[in-house]
Amino acid sequence: MQKLTNPSLLLLRNEEELTGQQILVINHQRDGFLSELKQLNPQANISAFSYDFADHQAADKVANITSYVSHSLPKLNDIDLVIYYYPKSKPEAQMMFDNIRALCSEQTRLLVVGENKGGVKSAEKQLQGKCAAHYKLDSAKHCILYEFAQLQPLAQFDIASYQQTFSINVAGQQFDAVSVPGVFNHGKLDIGTKLLLEHLDLPTKGNMLDFGCGAGIIATFVLNQSPKVRFSCLDVNALALYACEQTLRLNGHEAELVLSDGLRQLKGRFDAIISNPPFHTGIKTDYDIAEGFIKDVTEHMGKGSQLHIVANSFLKYPPLIEACFGQCDTLIKNTKFAVYRARIN
Repeated sequence: MQKLTNPSLLLLRNEEELTGQQILVINHQRDGFLSELKQLNPQANISAFSYDFADHQAADKVANITSYVSHSLPKLNDIDLVIYYYPKSKPEAQMMFDNIRALCSEQTRLLVVGENKGGVKSAEKQLQGKCAAHYKLDSAKHCILYEFAQLQPLAQFDIASYQQTFSINVAGQQFDAVSVPGVFNHGKLDIGTKLLLEHLDLPTKGNMLDFGCGAGIIATFVLNQSPKVRFSCLDVNALALYACEQTLRLNGHEAELVLSDGLRQLKGRFDAIISNPPFHTGIKTDYDIAEGFIKDVTEHMGKGSQLHIVANSFLKYPPLIEACFGQCDTLIKNTKFAVYRARIN
């Protein structure tokens, strides 16, 4: 078991605040906090929720915890305590606060915990005028713990009202995409994906996969020019898959949507795999996801299959790709990004 993170340690040193009969923990971390919370509340019904499939799987293994993963909170009754780990995205937090208010009654207590550098202080402003009272309960280890009492309930929560539609103009194509808060590069085309799309040379049919699909921009681009392709879109984030589905639908396309931690939930083989892989976990930089993807992806490729990947120029991916594929072509490289291609011979 991983050691407790600083936000979890701050929560547990205020254990007298962590009591309830129906408790919901949101955006929890993989650090043993849920087990500690269950020991403090052996008779309580404790639910855990995350947009992240890997976090959901970790929580699902904790005894006597019910775990959920989706793009919106489950409809739970009589919640008297909500514990929310503040995310790195402020718009995502604002959307979640509205989702919480649609689930709560005036008796629900909300605890918000997070790191100062992660923006947790914004919680006060985001809930200003939406609760009867709020308190700064504690601060330590560069973290703050807040309590918000008597939240103003919302009649309903509909994630569709948080959608943002924006225009994509790349490599001779123009189309609209849909995003929601919490999705990578929310509301715009990131420059890495743009460079990748400008240097794609793909077959016009067969099975293709976008690993880390985000809002579905790569899939839509490919299907616009090659509608006979059978496309799969994979992401660890349920918000991303929701946005991806909306983007595809808006452009008249369909794809298989796969919620997965890495490639673990993926089945089948692909003629082409495309990725702008993530290299962040929370507010820290983490290359393990991308490196694990490159090492494992050949299991889902056959003879002649291609891999296209875009990555930050400073990341040492060519040696890793060469070790797995035997070769690595650099299609384009600038001061920020590089596009690599490899093929199964």
